[in-house]
Amino acid sequence: MRELLRFQPLYQERVWGGRALESALGRRLPAHSAIGESWELVDRPEAQSVVEQGPLAGQSLRAVLAKHSADIMGPGWPAGAPFPILVKWLDCRERLSLQVHPPAALAAELHGEPKTENWYIAHSAPAAELIVGLRRGVTQAQFERAITDHSLEQCVHHFPVAAGDSILVHSGQVHAIDAGSLILEIQQNSDTTYRVYDWGRVGLDGLPRQLHVAQSLRSIDWTDFEPSPLRAAPTSGVIADCGEFRIRRLVLGAGERVHLRAGEQPRILSVVSGAVRAASENSPGTRAPQGSRLGRGENVLLPYAGAFTLAAESTTILLLTENFSAAPTP
Repeated sequence: MRELLRFQPLYQERVWGGRALESALGRRLPAHSAIGESWELVDRPEAQSVVEQGPLAGQSLRAVLAKHSADIMGPGWPAGAPFPILVKWLDCRERLSLQVHPPAALAAELHGEPKTENWYIAHSAPAAELIVGLRRGVTQAQFERAITDHSLEQCVHHFPVAAGDSILVHSGQVHAIDAGSLILEIQQNSDTTYRVYDWGRVGLDGLPRQLHVAQSLRSIDWTDFEPSPLRAAPTSGVIADCGEFRIRRLVLGAGERVHLRAGEQPRILSVVSGAVRAASENSPGTRAPQGSRLGRGENVLLPYAGAFTLAAESTTILLLTENFSAAPTP
């Protein structure tokens, strides 16, 4: 299994979502729905990516990994282990809840999963903001009082963002995405979110959404004050590096190429602007004549056993997610 894997997106209706995946990325969305998330790459019991084309078309990521784990993840990867990364597009037409993911040391006790995630801002409205971390000096006691008197805006760290900015959000950091951003989220394979506050909003059913205040207060890092985003830059470089993954930004001019050798590691390729041709090098000195064209918004899996040449059609920004293939701890 040496060819890149494209998957069918799984669209999720959210009360805070909209239609930006249609207007900005050219997707065909379910009609009359507020789509907040597109799960691009997922291997969970409740949600499975399905291969879109090629000899494995129609097979789930779980089934593909069970048959081809060494080719896709590398030698030593357990056939039954789930794919460790989840990739999503987020259309944040309205502000998301104020939330936190449990740190690894507490997750099992709280019956959840840790989740460290990276947000890459693909588009933002004027004055769009993110909320990550606490305002400097805020204590747990002040935060708890603010939940009761609805003054949490004064306790959390707001900052403006623009296209090309990114921030790594660790488990334990309180956070929210404000209205007006289209975001590529690359995260640990987890779906545990504790909502501590929801700004008085109701859900799609017209009822207040469930909160998880007790779990949130146990999970929040009370020493995490005013983290800074990584601002957009016209150069290639690492934009996120943690124990779970590393993300490299590649800025390519028209006609520029990048070669990825076989047998190094699996990678996830995300096109956040522009377009590339991704040609599989099936053996030294040969490659597919044209390769697959990958336009803005596409996310594909590049297997461990595959070698690829990426050729930019125009000025293009790619994200390469790497360093996620160490065999999981039993």
